[in-house]
Amino acid sequence: MDERPVRVGVSACLLGQAVRWDGGHKRDAQLADVLGRRVEWVPVCPEVEVGMGVPRPPLHLVREPEGTRMREVASGLDHTERMRAFARRRVEELAGLDLSGFVLKARSPSCGVRDGPGLFAEALLEALPDLPVVEEEGLRDPAVRDQFVERVFSYRREP
Repeated sequence: MDERPVRVGVSACLLGQAVRWDGGHKRDAQLADVLGRRVEWVPVCPEVEVGMGVPRPPLHLVREPEGTRMREVASGLDHTERMRAFARRRVEELAGLDLSGFVLKARSPSCGVRDGPGLFAEALLEALPDLPVVEEEGLRDPAVRDQFVERVFSYRREP
């Protein structure tokens, strides 16, 4: 029997870590308390890990013909290259941790997926295209949640 923990990456704010731009969190009790009993979480907050701090100016993604840029909302200060370089390195580290899935924070400029991925999510999806990935909002749907959990545990069993 395989005794390795089932590791799942997660946006740290979803576990209640106060890492959001305003110093808050977005703790998801269903995720942290229910799914958390079955997996070992590997929390990630790209903005904090790249050194932006808490609190910090809010960020947004700007879609331009040359590509997506991550900028501070008020000042326009561009964090794109720094975040892309960090995301590549961090995803490479995460790949070595034997992850079986990842839960991302929806509508985050680094972790969101819908309407074009955030910069960290983009690097994650590119480097680990078969990894089960879901935004936390999707897990509110019981069918999506069940499918994600099944995919996580199936992914782990794959050679």
